[in-house]
Amino acid sequence: VQLQASGGGLVQPGGSLRLSCAASGFRLNDYAIGWSRQAPGKEREGVLCINSEHVTTIYADSVKGRFTISRDKAKNTLYLQMNSLKPEDTAVYYCAADVALKSYGTRCSVDEYEYTYWGMGTQVTVSS
Repeated sequence: VQLQASGGGLVQPGGSLRLSCAASGFRLNDYAIGWSRQAPGKEREGVLCINSEHVTTIYADSVKGRFTISRDKAKNTLYLQMNSLKPEDTAVYYCAADVALKSYGTRCSVDEYEYTYWGMGTQVTVSS
Protein backbone atom coordinates (compact mmCIF):
# COMPACT_ATOMS: atom_id res chain seq x y z
CA VAL A 1 0.00 0.00 0.00
CA GLN A 2 1.56 3.24 -1.09
CA LEU A 3 0.81 6.84 -1.95
CA GLN A 4 3.31 8.77 -4.00
CA ALA A 5 3.48 12.36 -5.16
CA SER A 6 5.47 13.10 -8.28
CA GLY A 7 5.85 15.62 -11.07
CA GLY A 8 7.82 18.27 -9.27
CA GLY A 9 10.63 20.20 -10.88
CA LEU A 10 12.03 23.58 -11.73
CA VAL A 11 9.71 26.07 -13.39
CA GLN A 12 9.92 29.77 -14.11
CA PRO A 13 7.61 32.26 -12.41
CA GLY A 14 4.32 32.39 -14.24
CA GLY A 15 4.72 28.84 -15.46
CA SER A 16 2.68 25.74 -14.80
CA LEU A 17 3.29 22.32 -13.36
CA ARG A 18 1.09 19.31 -12.76
CA LEU A 19 1.73 17.10 -9.78
CA SER A 20 0.46 13.55 -9.56
CA CYS A 21 -0.67 11.64 -6.53
CA ALA A 22 -0.72 7.96 -7.34
CA ALA A 23 -2.01 5.21 -5.13
CA SER A 24 -1.18 1.53 -5.12
CA GLY A 25 -2.90 -1.08 -3.03
CA PHE A 26 -6.08 0.89 -2.47
CA ARG A 27 -8.70 2.79 -4.46
CA LEU A 28 -7.84 6.45 -4.37
CA ASN A 29 -11.40 7.32 -5.45
CA ASP A 30 -12.70 6.09 -2.10
CA TYR A 31 -10.62 8.57 -0.17
CA ALA A 32 -10.49 12.27 0.55
CA ILE A 33 -7.22 13.87 -0.48
CA GLY A 34 -5.14 16.58 1.05
CA TRP A 35 -2.23 18.40 -0.56
CA SER A 36 0.19 20.24 1.64
CA ARG A 37 3.57 21.84 1.17
CA GLN A 38 6.55 22.80 3.24
CA ALA A 39 9.24 25.28 2.37
CA PRO A 40 12.62 25.34 4.13
CA GLY A 41 12.35 27.04 7.49
CA LYS A 42 8.59 27.40 7.25
CA GLU A 43 5.65 25.58 8.73
CA ARG A 44 3.76 23.10 6.64
CA GLU A 45 0.86 24.68 4.79
CA GLY A 46 -2.33 23.05 3.65
CA VAL A 47 -2.74 23.76 -0.05
CA LEU A 48 -5.94 22.03 -1.01
CA CYS A 49 -8.15 19.25 0.25
CA ILE A 50 -11.09 17.53 -1.36
CA ASN A 51 -13.58 14.92 -0.23
CA SER A 52 -13.90 11.54 -1.91
CA GLU A 53 -17.00 12.57 -3.88
CA HIS A 54 -15.16 15.63 -5.18
CA VAL A 55 -18.04 17.78 -4.04
CA THR A 56 -16.24 19.78 -1.37
CA THR A 57 -12.89 21.41 -2.11
CA ILE A 58 -11.03 23.72 0.21
CA TYR A 59 -8.25 25.91 -1.11
CA ALA A 60 -5.67 27.88 0.76
CA ASP A 61 -6.06 31.59 0.01
CA SER A 62 -2.53 31.60 -1.38
CA VAL A 63 -3.47 29.26 -4.24
CA LYS A 64 -7.10 30.12 -5.00
CA GLY A 65 -7.64 30.75 -8.67
CA ARG A 66 -4.29 29.20 -9.58
CA PHE A 67 -4.42 25.57 -8.41
CA THR A 68 -7.03 23.02 -9.40
CA ILE A 69 -7.52 19.34 -8.86
CA SER A 70 -8.61 16.52 -11.12
CA ARG A 71 -8.45 12.76 -11.15
CA ASP A 72 -8.05 9.82 -13.46
CA LYS A 73 -10.01 6.94 -12.00
CA ALA A 74 -8.54 4.41 -14.43
CA LYS A 75 -5.01 5.31 -13.35
CA ASN A 76 -5.92 5.57 -9.67
CA THR A 77 -4.26 8.97 -9.71
CA LEU A 78 -5.18 12.46 -8.68
CA TYR A 79 -3.59 15.57 -10.16
CA LEU A 80 -2.78 19.00 -8.81
CA GLN A 81 -2.60 21.50 -11.63
CA MET A 82 -0.60 24.54 -10.61
CA ASN A 83 -0.73 27.62 -12.81
CA SER A 84 0.73 31.10 -12.54
CA LEU A 85 3.39 29.79 -10.23
CA LYS A 86 5.23 32.18 -7.96
CA PRO A 87 8.59 31.88 -6.19
CA GLU A 88 6.72 31.58 -2.91
CA ASP A 89 5.17 28.34 -4.20
CA THR A 90 8.59 26.74 -3.89
CA ALA A 91 8.31 23.85 -1.45
CA VAL A 92 8.12 20.10 -1.08
CA TYR A 93 4.59 19.04 -1.90
CA TYR A 94 2.88 16.10 -0.23
CA CYS A 95 -0.36 14.31 -0.90
CA ALA A 96 -2.26 12.39 1.74
CA ALA A 97 -5.42 10.32 1.84
CA ASP A 98 -8.06 9.47 4.40
CA VAL A 99 -11.63 8.21 4.34
CA ALA A 100 -12.83 11.56 5.65
CA LEU A 101 -12.06 15.10 4.57
CA LYS A 102 -9.49 16.45 6.98
CA SER A 103 -10.29 20.11 7.38
CA TYR A 104 -11.00 22.68 10.06
CA GLY A 105 -13.33 25.27 8.67
CA THR A 106 -11.53 26.76 5.69
CA ARG A 107 -8.21 25.16 6.53
CA CYS A 108 -6.94 21.76 5.46
CA SER A 109 -5.19 19.61 8.00
CA VAL A 110 -1.44 19.23 7.56
CA ASP A 111 -1.00 16.73 10.37
CA GLU A 112 0.23 13.50 8.81
CA TYR A 113 -1.10 11.54 11.79
CA GLU A 114 -4.64 12.45 10.80
CA TYR A 115 -4.33 10.75 7.44
CA THR A 116 -4.42 7.05 6.75
CA TYR A 117 -1.87 7.43 3.98
CA TRP A 118 0.85 10.03 3.61
CA GLY A 119 3.07 9.97 0.59
CA MET A 120 6.64 10.96 -0.04
CA GLY A 121 6.91 14.52 -1.26
CA THR A 122 8.00 16.04 -4.54
CA GLN A 123 10.09 19.18 -4.82
CA VAL A 124 8.71 22.18 -6.69
CA THR A 125 11.07 25.08 -7.35
CA VAL A 126 9.85 28.28 -8.93
CA SER A 127 12.75 30.40 -10.01
CA SER A 128 14.08 32.33 -12.97
